[in-house]
Amino acid sequence: MAMRQACSHRERQRGVTLIEQIMVVAILGVLAAIAVPSLAPLLQRNQVQVAQIEFIAALQHTRGSAALSGKPTLFCPSRDGVQCSGETRWESGWLIGHDPARKGQPDAAPLRSQAAYAGITILGDSGRRLVRFQSDGSASGMTNTWRFCRHDRPDEALVVVIANSGRVRGAKASAEQATSCAAAQ
Repeated sequence: MAMRQACSHRERQRGVTLIEQIMVVAILGVLAAIAVPSLAPLLQRNQVQVAQIEFIAALQHTRGSAALSGKPTLFCPSRDGVQCSGETRWESGWLIGHDPARKGQPDAAPLRSQAAYAGITILGDSGRRLVRFQSDGSASGMTNTWRFCRHDRPDEALVVVIANSGRVRGAKASAEQATSCAAAQ
């Protein structure tokens, strides 16, 4: 009989009590409150890195589209995702489109576009307001550099550089590039 009582006693003890659950939630809340403030700088730095990576991917996509289609293809800043804006600031968004007539605008609907980046400055060189890739993958014109930064963290600025050959690369910004980007706010 004692054996039967011991077995039935074990069977009744399943799960956790409400007080145990409340304690676990309270401990998780305290840990989250401690971790969130230290994650903010990481998330801000990550935001600039994501913008740089998306920009590089878009330039490579533009170059590939030009090579595959045999048509000049442009990459330009855009506020509405439909037409090029002709600006040197790119944080409002950008688009990719074929431009066989070399008008500086896509000849049809854009192939791809990106909406605005909040809290980030993306500043291109003043000489080039768009990049046009030829069917051989080269980028006509001069070398262009874009600076990516947050005004409150200029030491974490990044750049994207495109050469006339069409080669695209990303890097950490120099001190001068970081300063000029942060000053453009």
